[in-house]
Amino acid sequence: MTGRFIAVEGADGTGKSTQARLLAERLGAVLTREPGGTPLGEMIRSMVLDPDGERPVDRAEALLIAAARAQHVAEVVRPALDSGRDVVTDRFIESSVAYQGHGRGLGAAEVAEVSAFATDGLVADLVVVIDVDDDAARDRLGGVLDRIEQAGDGFRGRVIEAYREMAGSDPDRLVVVDGNGSVEEVADRVAAVVVDRLAGT
Repeated sequence: MTGRFIAVEGADGTGKSTQARLLAERLGAVLTREPGGTPLGEMIRSMVLDPDGERPVDRAEALLIAAARAQHVAEVVRPALDSGRDVVTDRFIESSVAYQGHGRGLGAAEVAEVSAFATDGLVADLVVVIDVDDDAARDRLGGVLDRIEQAGDGFRGRVIEAYREMAGSDPDRLVVVDGNGSVEEVADRVAAVVVDRLAGT
């Protein structure tokens, strides 16, 4: 029996990394993240996010993340799913579409196509999008920002709108969860959604 694959998504400061961890613990699932999840992926993550490093141009950024994703799927995600383990990932394809496709203006379809090649067609069974108020997100980000987090309010606004559009166009696979409130309250909402959506799978 193949495991279930769940991606937890959202703009920076939504608390999605915490929620991905809590969901994985609740499900007994493999927890991983993007960009990263493998030694090569973590190296690429540093290259992409380090605010003090050499800045990749936007297309290079998209391709670097896709390369990390290809390694991630081959080394971590597919083997776990094939062995029957559930997998929870902190970001997956929808992040690239939102951040590089919409945020950077590279085109949603073009970025999705690159990701489809990188994953050999693998998509998450369920994508949980954490959505919070802007003020709460800014508070959660704190003072030390990575290179993408420094992109500004206009960029962030395009990313948030992209997630909402994707959820609206594919409601069977993407679900938006209110991320406002305590960590525990949000975790309960996420768990309820996941149990409801994946019942019987």
